[in-house]
Amino acid sequence: MAPTARNRLRIVGGEWRSRVLTFPDALGLRPTPDRVRETLFNWLGQDLTGKRCLDLYAGSGALGFEALSRGASHVDMVERARPVVAALQRSAAALQAGARLRIVHGDALEFLRPGQQNYDVVFLDPPYDSDLLGPALRALPVHLADDARIYVESATSVAFEPPWEVLKSGRAGAAHYYLLRLGSS
Repeated sequence: MAPTARNRLRIVGGEWRSRVLTFPDALGLRPTPDRVRETLFNWLGQDLTGKRCLDLYAGSGALGFEALSRGASHVDMVERARPVVAALQRSAAALQAGARLRIVHGDALEFLRPGQQNYDVVFLDPPYDSDLLGPALRALPVHLADDARIYVESATSVAFEPPWEVLKSGRAGAAHYYLLRLGSS
């Protein structure tokens, strides 16, 4: 069955600009809207050359593929739903993402165990109806490079406590989104 319009997303910038990717129906899966992605990558700077990125709740892969399109040196995408992982793999093959991308089929919080590498940019967009944001934020600091940036998206307004510092924030429809960094304690 062909994907519906709501199961398609367009990469908004970089090398793969305007390429369309598809993803399956899955509980809680909703790609970050184009307008929000444009704002996010304006905040981060259009060029992510040399940046190591983590798309922790990858879903459609919109944020991770956008980062690769804009020159990220490496993106790890973590997703637990097998059909969604298969769709991410198909999208990676269609884009010829190669060795710059690692797709991990597994639990996001288990992925954040000691020994993982440090990241310059982290996309943290868990399912809206979950309670996964807090535990992910608590586990994340040891995985951050100096001056890393963390994008958070949520269905509700979030009050961040130290060690997190909010650099930018916005709202589009049901999405509240933030750009954070680890502040000094």
